[in-house]
Amino acid sequence: MLYAVVDIETTGGFASGNGITEIAILIHDGSAVVDTYETLVNPGQDIPFYIQTLTGISNEMVSDAPAFDEVAPKIYELLHDKIFVAHNVNFDFSFVRHQLANAGFNLASKKLCTVRMSRKVLPGHSSYSLGKLCNALRIPLNARHRAGGDAAATALLLSLLLEKDSEGIIPQSLHKTSKEQALPPNLAKSYIDALPSNAGVYYFKDNKGKIIYIGKAVNIKKRVCSHFAGNKTNRQRQEFLKNIHEVDFTICGTELMALILEAAEIQKHWPENNRALKRFEQKYALYSFEDQNGYMRLGIDKYKRNAKALYTFNSILAGQSMLRGMITEHTLCEKLCFIQKNRSACTAYETENCHGACLGLEHPYSYNTRVKAAIAHLKSSLPSFALIDTGRNEEEHSCLWIEEGKFLGMGYIPFDSDITDMENLKLCIEPYPSNEYVLNMVLDYAEINPDKKIECLYPV
Repeated sequence: MLYAVVDIETTGGFASGNGITEIAILIHDGSAVVDTYETLVNPGQDIPFYIQTLTGISNEMVSDAPAFDEVAPKIYELLHDKIFVAHNVNFDFSFVRHQLANAGFNLASKKLCTVRMSRKVLPGHSSYSLGKLCNALRIPLNARHRAGGDAAATALLLSLLLEKDSEGIIPQSLHKTSKEQALPPNLAKSYIDALPSNAGVYYFKDNKGKIIYIGKAVNIKKRVCSHFAGNKTNRQRQEFLKNIHEVDFTICGTELMALILEAAEIQKHWPENNRALKRFEQKYALYSFEDQNGYMRLGIDKYKRNAKALYTFNSILAGQSMLRGMITEHTLCEKLCFIQKNRSACTAYETENCHGACLGLEHPYSYNTRVKAAIAHLKSSLPSFALIDTGRNEEEHSCLWIEEGKFLGMGYIPFDSDITDMENLKLCIEPYPSNEYVLNMVLDYAEINPDKKIECLYPV
């Protein structure tokens, strides 16, 4: 078995927008290096100053170097039938594969990551960066941050790993059924092995345990692994994979519960890599209060977490549309409902559709009676029900609770529970934040699955 130990220097951190400035390939037969190839490469773009300072490779040094297209046939010849080895292999492989593809070559080599293998074969080191690991293992590392020097040190590290691998970890990782080399360099395979195949929510965490991404899945293990498949070479993906150190999860009874939990957890933690669900926040709400003259006022205002809302909306137009319907049906005053402003009397008073509360001509008690009736009618028209579905195992049901048009929460109940006992059902519910996104998901699911719905005519 032959290994191609590769190291590259680049103009930046992601393959799709940067070029290779230097590449070194050392062919290793499992015992020693048997062939060497090294060249500077003209990346076709300026090398940032900080990278020139780090590597010592300047624009002048690569100005007369070959473009990657010119050396691509030789590089492909060296790599295509060997194990591609690098320290953080997915970084080097993404660049080389991308550049070869642009030159018309399809590189599909097996990969071996010396970061991952070092963690397994040589555990216990405080750092597995190439410099610190070589220092700890007394492996000479000359010309640091140059392709030839780093590749030579990686080749010596590979020799040591092959020698110390008494448990056959490296051959196992290269087996076609193993996903080892596809994993991010800082994520131990034990995290993947511990993942269930259930529906639920998963969490990617960085080296400090901070959540950097939250996702939902019908099959947690399959979905998590799918993040590491594919060959995207953009900056976001490269940074994302590099920062994954841990994976945690929460099993849910159904995909719907996983969707709800995902939305709640994203709003709670605001992970930097989650974007889509961040927009699902309540923006407006219907409120009521009594003014200094004793009149009950209805109005649409921005949503306030600590204020009791009668109903919530994602747009002010939706809120005003509902409020206008309540005004018409219950003969309320548009001015007292903040629909009309800067008038002494609302226009409805002129058509006798307002009894004059805006002018103080109608007694507050009479007006407030109709406002209370409008609120009661609104509440009675809003659905209240429980959804009973499969649990996390055969010994329980899941339960989701909607009350007066709001999603209150969800939880699990023993399989032999009396699901018609609404009071006991509600005791099993864990509160969750409600918004139109979550509410609409539950309502849509209930409409599709009416057999799982238990009406609650009188909210508990």
